[in-house]
Amino acid sequence: MDLGKKRLLAARTFNVGKERIFFVPSRLDEIKEAMTKQDIRDLHKGKAIIVKEIKGRRTKIKKRTKKSDGSKKKNIKNKKRTYMILTRKLRKYLKDLKSQGKISREESKSMRKKIRSRDYRSKAHLQLHIGEMKK
Repeated sequence: MDLGKKRLLAARTFNVGKERIFFVPSRLDEIKEAMTKQDIRDLHKGKAIIVKEIKGRRTKIKKRTKKSDGSKKKNIKNKKRTYMILTRKLRKYLKDLKSQGKISREESKSMRKKIRSRDYRSKAHLQLHIGEMKK
C-alpha cells in the first residue's frame, strides 16, 4: 500500500520534510482513511503519525587566524610615490641648474639635503627659494 500522498499531506500540515514523517505500522488502516489536514492532525494527537526530530550535524567552528604583519595593508605606497616623484623632479632641476652654473656646489649640496627632508613643497617653491638666495 502506497502512502506517499498521505505522507506529503502530513508534511505540508506540519511544515516539515517528508522524511521526518513516520507512520506507526499497526495503525496504517486509520492513516489510509485520512483525507483532510484535520484528520492528519487528529492522528498526530492520537500518536498514529509521529514527526521525527531533526537529524543535525555539528557545525565546525572555524579557527580564527591572527593577521600577520605581511598581510596588513597600509596606505604607504601613495605617500611614498608622491615623495619619489617630487624628489626626483627637484633633484633633476637642481642638477640642471648646477650644470648651467647658476648655483654653486655647496648650495646644491645644502638644497639636496632640504629636498631629502621635504622642505620644498614643489618645484615652484624651490625656484622661489633660489630667487631669494640670489637677491
